Amino acid sequence: MRFRIILNTVDATRAIGNAGGTMKDVKARTVFVPPRRDRGVVSRCIVESGLRPTAQREVVYGILLDKLDHPTADEVFLHAKQEKPDISMATVYNCLDALVKHHLVKQVHLDRAATRYCPNMHEHAHFQCETCGDISDFEGASKPRQSGFKVPRGFKVTHSEVSMRGVCADCSGKEKTK
Repeated sequence: MRFRIILNTVDATRAIGNAGGTMKDVKARTVFVPPRRDRGVVSRCIVESGLRPTAQREVVYGILLDKLDHPTADEVFLHAKQEKPDISMATVYNCLDALVKHHLVKQVHLDRAATRYCPNMHEHAHFQCETCGDISDFEGASKPRQSGFKVPRGFKVTHSEVSMRGVCADCSGKEKTK
């Protein structure tokens, strides 16, 4: 974990200035600094997609790249608040919408639960554990013709999602030990 010490500059000036104070008189607070992906990489991906790289978009996209558990907008908002305390929920939704429209992130719809966001833009399916609720990516084709589905003549598929449910390896291992 990384921590940043933030000095109160008003107190530091008074303590160290002409008054003859010392650093021990300076008030400080310790703030947790979450690990961040290299801003240059995130910014470059945003620019290459055709979006303007705002600080808010960089934070939201960075969180999605760091959190591979397919977070909801609420979860993204909570993580974004740690990095950028002044960010609003509306800004997070706007950033997510822009990232989806520019094909940097996919929306994942599982049952009637909240929409989740996935930065993996390669062909894959989603697996949701019925025990712990975790969502995992499974490599493979999710296009109907590649997966063996017979698409009737005249139909044009523009979007497909493959999702599976079951018990993940961790939970099935826990069941065996009981």
